[in-house]
Amino acid sequence: MLDQTYYDKADEIIAEHGAHHASLIPIIQDIQTEYRYLPPELLSYVAKKLGINEAKAYSVATFYENFSFEPKGKYIIKVCDGTACHVRRSIPILERLYSELGLSPEKATTDDMMFTLETVSCLGACGLAPVLTVNDKVYPAMTPDAAAELIRELRG
Repeated sequence: MLDQTYYDKADEIIAEHGAHHASLIPIIQDIQTEYRYLPPELLSYVAKKLGINEAKAYSVATFYENFSFEPKGKYIIKVCDGTACHVRRSIPILERLYSELGLSPEKATTDDMMFTLETVSCLGACGLAPVLTVNDKVYPAMTPDAAAELIRELRG
């Protein structure tokens, strides 16, 4: 069960976009931006407020890869494994980050909720490969050592 403040914030976001069926995606985008994930309870709440069938709301949220029902860390690291990054050795960077953060493909977020590590098919920066982003800030021409140093910097 979520704290009442979550529902109050959802009401603010709904008021901002309007309680229309067409507002579902921008509303849940804003909720995810606020909490770094989409709490399932809030998706149900939003569906009810918009007069949308709950199954329809879930089908929209699960269709788009961007939405996550799992809480994410303060720093969301995306390592590109598209063709350009892959051939320029993005996998050793990913493996080093798994090691540095104590994560794996099965466990994407650190216990302290500081870091979430994801792989993506493309970040649209092929000329800068291999690339990773931290909260959408692009870090070009990465190496495993540079990635480990970045983690140290983020930890402060």
